[in-house]
Amino acid sequence: MASIDRSDPVILGHVLAEHHELFCQMMAVRSAFADKAAVSQGRVDATLVALHALREHLRCHFEKEEEGGFLEESIARMPRLGPAVAAIMKQHPFLLTELDALIKLLSAGDSSPATWEQASRGYECFAAHMQAHERTENAVVQEGYNEDLGLLD
Repeated sequence: MASIDRSDPVILGHVLAEHHELFCQMMAVRSAFADKAAVSQGRVDATLVALHALREHLRCHFEKEEEGGFLEESIARMPRLGPAVAAIMKQHPFLLTELDALIKLLSAGDSSPATWEQASRGYECFAAHMQAHERTENAVVQEGYNEDLGLLD
């Protein structure tokens, strides 16, 4: 039986892979908004595809966290992390709602520069919330596993 004092490289590898995929998807959306080309319905549609993919990834990621996994294991290792994990979980619906609002805005069929700029600002707000969420999550995992993931630097 494995000691609870040792980190599980499979779990930690999974955490790193999930966060890398999330980062890649977030950067794809950020790049779509940063493109200086004129706004067109095709560009809006492509951005919507990226937003839908990001939302689905997050939904699945959050669902896994809520069903157990590395956060639950962190609590098992250090029960005092329970309130921090509960706070992390409470953020999930808010983050998904932010993405839903962006998808709704861009799905309305208005590809004007003003709508595009509003969506771009909304995405940056979401991205800041998501990054803060991930920093908190990483801190809990690192504390729970006593393992530096190299993600807070």
